[in-house]
Amino acid sequence: MAEAQPQGTGKAAGGRSAQLAHTGLRPGWTTGACATAASTAAYTALLSGEFPDPVTITLPKGQTPSFALAVEELAPGRTAATAGVVKDAGDDPDVTNGALVRATVRVLPAGSGVVFRAGPGVGTVTRPGLPLDVGEPAINPVPRQMMREHLAEVAGRHGGPGATADVEVEISVDHGEEIARSTWNPRLGILGGLSILGTTGIVVPYSCSAWIDSIRRGVDVARAAGRRHVAGCTGSTSEKVAVALHHLPEDALLDMGDFAGAVLKYIRRHPVERLTICGGFAKLSKLAAGHLDLHSARSQVDKGFLAELARRGGADEALAGAVAEANTGLAALQLCTAAGVPLGDLVAATARDESLAVLRGAPVAVDVICIDRAGMVVGRAEPRGPGGARQGSPQR
Repeated sequence: MAEAQPQGTGKAAGGRSAQLAHTGLRPGWTTGACATAASTAAYTALLSGEFPDPVTITLPKGQTPSFALAVEELAPGRTAATAGVVKDAGDDPDVTNGALVRATVRVLPAGSGVVFRAGPGVGTVTRPGLPLDVGEPAINPVPRQMMREHLAEVAGRHGGPGATADVEVEISVDHGEEIARSTWNPRLGILGGLSILGTTGIVVPYSCSAWIDSIRRGVDVARAAGRRHVAGCTGSTSEKVAVALHHLPEDALLDMGDFAGAVLKYIRRHPVERLTICGGFAKLSKLAAGHLDLHSARSQVDKGFLAELARRGGADEALAGAVAEANTGLAALQLCTAAGVPLGDLVAATARDESLAVLRGAPVAVDVICIDRAGMVVGRAEPRGPGGARQGSPQR
């Protein structure tokens, strides 16, 4: 959960944690966290005969939430166990809020490892361009890793030293296929239900006014601390990349989310010398195309625009046509990368120039970093603009 601001210090706290706390909204849990809790409880029951309730898990950033079980089913002879958790999205208007996420665990032969299956209400990938292979259940990489780690812990706890988790994990979501009609899954070729998502395990509550206010406060805190270089990041993965590349302190980090326009317009009125914008390739392609709100409900990746950028980078008509017809922005990027066309750099440079246009001559230099879902840098644009920061200048 978001950390509380220090009390009695007389000094404003800054950075992502303080910004989250400032919204006053209650965070929730991702479907990935719910699936991890459910699978951990089910495997524990399979090995011990008892369901832990509540079940406690450890999230990627170290938080240890506990989840009450809504379903406990142990098959005769312990051939399978099912546990269910109701998703609580906090104050976020998430379509999956209140959904029942179930995990059914079955033992497999030694050496099988953890095998994931899509149960009712969980989709299957049918088109390329996603971080999962075609034919795979739509359980994203981070939730898979979370489940593997927790299942290994359960195996060690109940099976002794050297025990491994050789199990099939089937994740299902009650009414998931119906709920998925309200998401982008059908357009992305994820058929049959929802995706199991989450990189931190925590759902950040979404409120336009509260979030924009928190961005402004973040800028104010950074300026008060004398920061000359700040970073607007679309999420926790991009934040890590910005810190790694620029060695920025916490109070120089702005959790921009989808609100690129809010960052740029406020910094236009309250300048800093340098602004780094770091985010996923697909989101920043929207900024490059002129969108200032990057939420999927209000702007989409324009593959035709990406095709035109690819042409500028040397793509022939066959490649440009393939980019225009790509399933996702990631798929378009992969096509260009294979052909040696620097689409990531082109998107970064165009997003930087769009940002400078919004800044309207404010004394701010802007650079842009595009990343993929794994946090790898796939495009960069060096600083440009009237700000005083130089590439490689130390953070003060």
